[in-house]
Amino acid sequence: MNLSKNELLAFARGERERFERTLRQFVEVPTVSSEPERQPDIRRCADLAAQTIREFGGEARILETAGNPIIHGRFDQNSGGPTVTIYNHLDVQPASRETEPWDSDPFTFTRNGDRYYGRGTTDDKGPALTALWGVRAAREAGVPINISVLWELEEEIGSPNFEAAMKENANQLATDSVIVSDTIWVARDRPACPAGLRGLFGFELILETGETDQHSGVTGGAARNPIGELMKLVSEMYDASTGKVKIKGFYDDVEKPSKAELKEFAASGFSVKKFKKDHLFKSIRTEDPMEVMKRIWATPTMEVHGLVGGYTGPGIKTIIPPRAAVKISCRVVPNQDPKKIGKLIRDFVKKHNPDVKMVEESSMMPYKAPTTGPLADAVRSAMKFAFGREPVFVREGGSIGAVISMERYLRCPVMFLGLSLPEHGYHAPNENYDWQQASGGMAAFAKYFEEVAAL
Repeated sequence: MNLSKNELLAFARGERERFERTLRQFVEVPTVSSEPERQPDIRRCADLAAQTIREFGGEARILETAGNPIIHGRFDQNSGGPTVTIYNHLDVQPASRETEPWDSDPFTFTRNGDRYYGRGTTDDKGPALTALWGVRAAREAGVPINISVLWELEEEIGSPNFEAAMKENANQLATDSVIVSDTIWVARDRPACPAGLRGLFGFELILETGETDQHSGVTGGAARNPIGELMKLVSEMYDASTGKVKIKGFYDDVEKPSKAELKEFAASGFSVKKFKKDHLFKSIRTEDPMEVMKRIWATPTMEVHGLVGGYTGPGIKTIIPPRAAVKISCRVVPNQDPKKIGKLIRDFVKKHNPDVKMVEESSMMPYKAPTTGPLADAVRSAMKFAFGREPVFVREGGSIGAVISMERYLRCPVMFLGLSLPEHGYHAPNENYDWQQASGGMAAFAKYFEEVAAL
């Protein structure tokens, strides 16, 4: 069998109205996993997801966990053939027009020409449904392959219960490979697939030096200032101007990108100007394209996310606060261990300010994907078939905790076939997805399934 691109694109055109209608249903369920009050919406989305899989002819069940449920769908086409599992997540980041510059309500699906706006359109409900339509196209074409779907509802909070679910259900979830559709291209005209993910170590530093706010005129000079001390500690940990971490041993295990990887980086079509435009940056630390790519894909980082404490209202309130906290995380690269990084940081904090309490928030291992072999070739072939250009293999700067869990307990390779673009606004106001990526993605997934079925 040989799938035709024209036939698949015609299939997509015929399914466009139904795709948009279904995407609207999913986007308008506010599945914000970090907000406890959204639990009824999480459950409603799980039911909608299972119902949608059944409407597409699959078997669906909801796997209960200690947290949010996981939806597992099966489309069995060939009892003796290979099984591919598609992973996506259906939970989303918080969003509000009151605090962010959204042009429309984030949980109201809005179409403007070929572009779809709303929280979750590109991260990750749009790509999840695109892959599902790819399943349908392959099945209608008679591709002899078994396909499973794993849809998670805790990815945006670090997948805290996903690993336990994989361990408990490993036999029922058995598969030959996994394909993940939750990554971003470098540019619209250059398909890109990650050859690795950075891991994560998140933590909070807390310092209490009193019980209540105190007058800075009465106590200033004698009182300790927890905000100032934490700012000092953070500046001793890393150089905010360059991003370089000062903690001894932090870079010891870093696996630097190979010459072949750097060649792929250079061919990726990355543009500093477009990077700044897509992310609304006025300035960045360096304007050198290769240096930027190495920093966002292949170099560990330390970033400060928030400082809590003291007075933040209008004007100045001349007090010394009793407590302050700073929220920080490190992205780690292949060959680094988040636990080792955590110990280095904990020892550093204890040495430099033993009164500071360190609370670990989250931890995820980095991942390195294969770029050679039959599955990598299948990704290349599918991308070129659908979008006209062979993809480059770069790295993904973010983390997907579920990838490590699937590799560990399903004992199979995990590949990537992402569809989102930088301008789609991951985690940003006016998040969007577009029909060009959706229709091309349907063709790419159908072709990928045909390629794997032939192995």
